[in-house]
Amino acid sequence: MTKTSGRTLLIVESPAKAKTVAKYLGREYEVLASVGHIRDLPKSNKNAIDVPAGFVPHYEIVKGKEPIVENLRQAAKTAKEIILATDPDREGEAIAWHIAEILNFKKPQRIVFHEITKEAIGDALAHPRRIDENLRRAQEARRVLDRLFGYDLSGLIWRKLRYGLSAGRVQSPALRILVEREKLIRAFRPEPYWVIKAELETAAGKLIIFDCDLEPKTEVATEKIIQAARAGAWRILAVKEEEMRRQPRAPFTTSTLQQTASSRLGFSPSLTMRHAQRLYEAGYITYMRTDSTNLNAAAADALVALARAKFGEAYAAGRRVYKTASKNAQEAHEAIRPTKVSEPSAGHSPAEKKLYELIWRRALASQMVEARLRQTKITAGCTDANVPPFHANGQRIIFDGWLAADPAARNEEMELPPVGVNETLRLKKINGEQKETAPAARYTEAGLVKELEKRGLGRPSTYATIIKHIIDRGYVIKLNRSLQPTTTGETVSDFLSANFKNYISDDFTATMENHLDEIAAGELDYVTLLKNFYGPFQKAVQAKKDLPKINNLGAAPAEFVCPKCGDAMVWKLGRSGKFLSCRRFPDCAGARLENGETMAGPKETGEQCPDCGVGKLVERTGRFGLFIACSNYPKCRFIKNDPKQEQAADTGVKCPICGEGTMTEKRGRFGIFYGCSNYPKCKHIIKNKPTGKICGYPRAAELDGHRPAGPCPYLMMAGTKTIPDRCSDKTCPNHHPQKLTDIKAKNS
Repeated sequence: MTKTSGRTLLIVESPAKAKTVAKYLGREYEVLASVGHIRDLPKSNKNAIDVPAGFVPHYEIVKGKEPIVENLRQAAKTAKEIILATDPDREGEAIAWHIAEILNFKKPQRIVFHEITKEAIGDALAHPRRIDENLRRAQEARRVLDRLFGYDLSGLIWRKLRYGLSAGRVQSPALRILVEREKLIRAFRPEPYWVIKAELETAAGKLIIFDCDLEPKTEVATEKIIQAARAGAWRILAVKEEEMRRQPRAPFTTSTLQQTASSRLGFSPSLTMRHAQRLYEAGYITYMRTDSTNLNAAAADALVALARAKFGEAYAAGRRVYKTASKNAQEAHEAIRPTKVSEPSAGHSPAEKKLYELIWRRALASQMVEARLRQTKITAGCTDANVPPFHANGQRIIFDGWLAADPAARNEEMELPPVGVNETLRLKKINGEQKETAPAARYTEAGLVKELEKRGLGRPSTYATIIKHIIDRGYVIKLNRSLQPTTTGETVSDFLSANFKNYISDDFTATMENHLDEIAAGELDYVTLLKNFYGPFQKAVQAKKDLPKINNLGAAPAEFVCPKCGDAMVWKLGRSGKFLSCRRFPDCAGARLENGETMAGPKETGEQCPDCGVGKLVERTGRFGLFIACSNYPKCRFIKNDPKQEQAADTGVKCPICGEGTMTEKRGRFGIFYGCSNYPKCKHIIKNKPTGKICGYPRAAELDGHRPAGPCPYLMMAGTKTIPDRCSDKTCPNHHPQKLTDIKAKNS
């Protein structure tokens, strides 16, 4: 019989959150982290989802999480009680369910809190509940839906366009929005117009700059107005003054935080969410994934009191309540606010402190009185009837109100001097400047987040991921702060728009989001949603399988001929975007860059291909550097690593798996790693540089399942400043030396 430790095991997602929560709990609690999801669908789609059985997902432990699962399992054996305290959203509910399932927790208690404070945690512990099956099923439905959509469409795109491309249920509509804007910009034809400004002096000697109400389309019309204005007499036609009120803005939601952090701090949405996550886990702000503008009564009252103490009675409003823009907002959640409103500064890094101050100022300003402004419009006229009226606008703040807490929200002030109707004016200067009409601007990251929210595409937790994904995929590049689709992105979007228009439309995507909300609310069945979607969708994909492969994107301009044979060229899509290829490829390998420059051909090594015996071996450059390949590609796909590079990167450490090759430094999409020089016969790789020592840790077969008992045969690899040398096999306890002592103690 297992002896209990008498302690309550409380499980959260992240080690940082665990550390903060543990500060508020006594010794009777042990707080551990799952480090995010411990289970997920396998990367291969072959056995991921059993569609005939009712869209049953087959989960597996995330690679590398086995020691974490074992650590949780051992802690659970001795715990008197188990509490799951993952994040208060669908993702958190799903993580809690996966932990309970894989560790076979019987009726575990579930608690949620939207801020990591002693009071919030205490209140949550006093009101435990069971795992909300509706919420976790909604997350599961999203995961399965996105997998089915992405894999089926991506597989088709691989076959019809190019290997490695992808599609996504929300990613593709977001890309379509960017491509549509880019096509509008490209099709736009600018039209000229003239702006006329006049500098007029009042009787008191004050200068005012006026703008012409009319914007002439031609230079002749502009010059006619200017000449008439110089000859005529000027006076004040009208003076209009009115008091305006600027209402404070609601506290931040996820999307408004991302937009404001982008415009004021220059943070990308993903960077904003990383910093916000750290602030939340450290207990400085409430949960940062929310679409609600609600504040709890105690927090709102504290903000009102702070405004009164900091700025005076005139600045403190009564408690303000804001209407949430999103019709599907989760009103049980709060807006993003500081957990301690009296602290204007918090965070560990300068970036975190800037973001915290932004959140603090917005929350404080939201509970303050409106600002009052005086707006003035002066209209001036000339005695010559050929001169249209001119106007000047001014604005000044009478009472700053909430702007005292958020001065960055102030508009530029320009106060106009006092004038009276019919007062004469003297023309000092007048000129016209030619301008051109401009197309709509490209979306910034903040602008795209706003557009996605407006159209109901995605949810707060997905905006940053969507944008990061289309950038990482190479579908979009950032020019300054604007998002511009690449040729690859535009080609993929055009293919989907031509063949799957309904499935990447706003209506379909927004409706699916609403259906997921209905599952979360218990109003729609999981299987019903997926069955209604997947049957027609699968037929639509199957119907397009006979489409011809898009080998080229059309004929190239006639002035670009093949640099090798002189024949015509066609546009093709490569990994780096569009390029020009000889139309006789593969018989002729002539190619040019997109700008028409000749593309340097591969350098021959002088060796014959050992596989086909026809082609010669040539040096090529891929994503990860130089390699040797057969010139007869794609008929022959023989490749090997560049021996010159391997020799320079050879560590001299023998591969423990094949015993023939040595471990050499290589570069992949995630950076440097070390692999056997005997590749592809031996595919053994490790993450860090090998030390040359074999692990030798005594292993039991029953603990590993797929590894033999006896001394661990894997290499030790070099550690970092914070982690010592460790075994290269993730299933070996020596891979986690900082936890080895605990593991040995629990096993004994």
